[in-house]
Amino acid sequence: MSEQAATGIDANSMTIIVTKGSLDWAYPPFILATTAAAMGLEVAMFFTFYGLGLLMKDLDLKVSTLGNPAMKMPLMGMHMGMPNIVSAIPGIDSATTRMMKNLIRKKGIAPVRELRDLAIEADVRLIACQMTMDMFEYEPEDMIAGLEFGGAATYIEAAKTSHINLFV
Repeated sequence: MSEQAATGIDANSMTIIVTKGSLDWAYPPFILATTAAAMGLEVAMFFTFYGLGLLMKDLDLKVSTLGNPAMKMPLMGMHMGMPNIVSAIPGIDSATTRMMKNLIRKKGIAPVRELRDLAIEADVRLIACQMTMDMFEYEPEDMIAGLEFGGAATYIEAAKTSHINLFV
């Protein structure tokens, strides 16, 4: 009897719950999903609350320094931390977003939109949380094509047979 038959777990599967939609939080789930798919895993991503914004047709991702004490940006030959008080300065989120986008471009890192397209090409299952769609009054027309719409039960059905389940 195979392990999958005995346990109901598919060793070549992974799910990711995506709850955040800022520029810095968009990268981990898409990098993990596309890497896993490239390694032959079946991947399902469940986008809920602010993570749902990553499935919008129009992506305008930003970075916020607020509540992110670990944020250290390379600046003038050192790594400069961003204390929370900096968030009170008008325009700081725009400045940090510009800095992050420039760093991403300078380091040759793929834009989020490209990673999202790679996930679609790799047949990653993209599940938009229907409750969040309703709560934020999004319409399917606001979102990219090819999504699956479902709720917590849809995610749990995928997660209960997945070998790897991540919350990002």
